[in-house]
Amino acid sequence: MLRDVAGDLNRFLRGGQGGRLRPSSLAAYGYAAARRAALGDHVESGTDADPVRLLGHGGDSARARDMRQLGQVCLAIAAGRPIEAVTRLEAARVSHETLGAAEPARLRSIALARAGDHAAAHRADRHAFRLAAQRNDRLRDVYIDGIAARIDHEEMRREAARYEGEALTDPLTGLPNRRRLERYIAAVVSRGEQVVIGVCDLDGFKAVNTRHGHHSGDLVLQRIAGVINRVMRRGDFVARYGGDEFVVVLPGAGMAEAAEVARRIGAAVRTEDWESLVPGTPVGVSIGFAEVSGSGARDALGAAFEVADREMLRAKARPRASEPGRRPVGQRRLSSVSPASRAARSASASASSTPSSSPARARSRLYAV
Repeated sequence: MLRDVAGDLNRFLRGGQGGRLRPSSLAAYGYAAARRAALGDHVESGTDADPVRLLGHGGDSARARDMRQLGQVCLAIAAGRPIEAVTRLEAARVSHETLGAAEPARLRSIALARAGDHAAAHRADRHAFRLAAQRNDRLRDVYIDGIAARIDHEEMRREAARYEGEALTDPLTGLPNRRRLERYIAAVVSRGEQVVIGVCDLDGFKAVNTRHGHHSGDLVLQRIAGVINRVMRRGDFVARYGGDEFVVVLPGAGMAEAAEVARRIGAAVRTEDWESLVPGTPVGVSIGFAEVSGSGARDALGAAFEVADREMLRAKARPRASEPGRRPVGQRRLSSVSPASRAARSASASASSTPSSSPARARSRLYAV
C-alpha cells in the first residue's frame, strides 16, 4: 500500500501537478515515504519526493506536527539509529486520530527489532495488535449501533404507518373512516375529476338496536359494509361516515352510473338474509346521490354532501316501493355557494325552489330501497 501511495505521488510530480497538492497531502506523502524507508525500501533524497522535504509541508497544524514527529522516527530507523528512534517515540505526543493508536507501538517494535532487542520488539508488536483490535472493536460497535438505529428507525416508521392506518380506518367495519374519506375526496376534487357522492342510511337500524341489542346492531353494520363494498365498481370508494351512515364515492361517474350503483346496492340489501340475523326487524337502505362538477369544486363538495344527505332523508320519508329496481324519484339542482349562503338557502328552501346557476354545481337524485 505504501508503494501505491508513492506511485500516486510520482504520477503527480511527473505530470507537473505537484504544485496543485495541498500542503497537508504533501505531509502525508512524506510520512508514507519515511515509513517505507523504515521498512527497508530505498527512498530517493534531494528530489521533490524526498520525505524530509515533504514532511516540512503542512504548516503548524496538529496533523502535520504528528506526522512530522513520527516521520522523524521512521527516518532515524532508516538511518540505522534505532535507539534515537525509541527516544523520539518516548518524547512524542501524537493524537490517536492522526495515524491510529497502534502506529507508535508498531514503530517501537520496528526500532527495537533493529536494535536487536527482539523480546521487547515482540511485546511492542503484541501491544500494537491489541490497540488495533480495540480500534476495530470500536468501529464494529459503531457499525452495529448504526445498524440498530436504522432498524429502530424502520420499526418506528412501520409503527407510524400502522397507527396512521388505524387512525384512518373504522375499527368496526374495516372501511375507511370519515377522516380518510375527506382526504380521498379532496385529492379527487383537486385533480379536477368529476365525482358522484352517495349517502346511504340504514332503515330500521334503531329497531335492531332496541329489540336485539347493540351487538346485533354491530353485526348489521358489518354486514351492510360488506354488501355495499361487494357490489361497487372497480375504483369506487366506500367509507363509514358515522353511526348507520355510509358514503360511496364514484370517481369519473355521472348520475346514470349512480343509478346503476343504487340499483345494485338496493338489490343486494333486499336479498340479504336479515331474518336469520335480526328476526322480525327488516333492514333497508335509503340513498341520495349528488354530482360534483365544474370549477369551484371546494364549494360544490360541501353542497353535494348537503344535497345527497337531504335527498337521502327525502327517500327515507317516502313509502318503500315493493317492486325491485325502483326508479329514482325527484331530481333537483343546487348551486355551489359559500357555507353561510348555503345555510341561508337551506333555511329558505321551503319558501322557494327556484334553482340558481354557478360554474360549480351539484345535481342530486334519491333512491329508496
